[in-house]
Amino acid sequence: MTRPFVRSATLNGYLGLARSLGLDGPTLMRKVGIEPADLAVPDKWIPAAAVARLLDVSATASGRTDFSVRLAEERRLSTLGPLSVVLREEPDLRSALRLLMRYEHSYNEALRMRLDETGEIATVRLWFEFGEPVPSDQALTLGAAALHGIVRECVGPHWRPLACCFQSRAPADLEAYDRVFGASLQFEHDFTGLVIYARDLSAANPLADPLMRPYAQRFLESVVSPRATTSRERVQELMEFLLPLGRCTMDHIARTLGVDRRTLHRHLADEGVSFSSLLHSTRAGLAEHYLANDRYSMTDICHLLGFTAPSAFTRWFHQQFGMSPSAWRSTSRA
Repeated sequence: MTRPFVRSATLNGYLGLARSLGLDGPTLMRKVGIEPADLAVPDKWIPAAAVARLLDVSATASGRTDFSVRLAEERRLSTLGPLSVVLREEPDLRSALRLLMRYEHSYNEALRMRLDETGEIATVRLWFEFGEPVPSDQALTLGAAALHGIVRECVGPHWRPLACCFQSRAPADLEAYDRVFGASLQFEHDFTGLVIYARDLSAANPLADPLMRPYAQRFLESVVSPRATTSRERVQELMEFLLPLGRCTMDHIARTLGVDRRTLHRHLADEGVSFSSLLHSTRAGLAEHYLANDRYSMTDICHLLGFTAPSAFTRWFHQQFGMSPSAWRSTSRA
């Protein structure tokens, strides 16, 4: 798996916050492999795993489990780079969220987002795929706070979600969380993200100028390519849905897509991937997500990934990552 990177603008305000909490920010940055000078160049790409480690060690050293929430108070829409120009011109929240997901790779290569609508309720879920065991609670909290801020900019300052959900445990001090999120907080949840009314997705963006939108889109496409919707992505979405059901087979997915097995094989081959390799990478990403959440036991994860026995899951995981899943979980919590 290629090591994912993130724009250094993700750490905007880090040095000031670290200093205010009595930390030696530059030393902590170098400890995880980030040069302090990198923060002077917002478009500099730095390892996403190093950023997650920096947030974790900073929270531990300062004794502030709300470190990432405090850092989020320093963020602006411009943190997203060129994408921020276009987000301001999207007509509604649904369009803005889809843009965020389509261009994830333009600001954070490790981030994954998913929007789901069920009746009157919609959820926006966040997770990271670092490709190595990394403490992720602080990074996830920063991502949720950033997402919350983006939605408020698109919908208006008085907007509130139904709930802000976190996989992590509740901190002792909720003041910063209340200040940033101002909504129902749910900790030790099965995902990190927002729960909102589905009708909010159609809320008009007060910043948008319809006449400016095509110009903004052309500008974005001139500096970064969108992630196209491919056969690979459609298959991967189906894999994520079918794995827990034990029905993630090539035949089943081909039928769902309305093609035969040979056609599906050809479409994936045209995109440089095989069904088996895509299944491995999909399982790997999901495994990393589930292992980051203590709510899931190893047996739970085994079934969610479509394995018939824990021993089969452990053997597969060791082949993929060079360690057992329990060792991965322990290392990411260290």
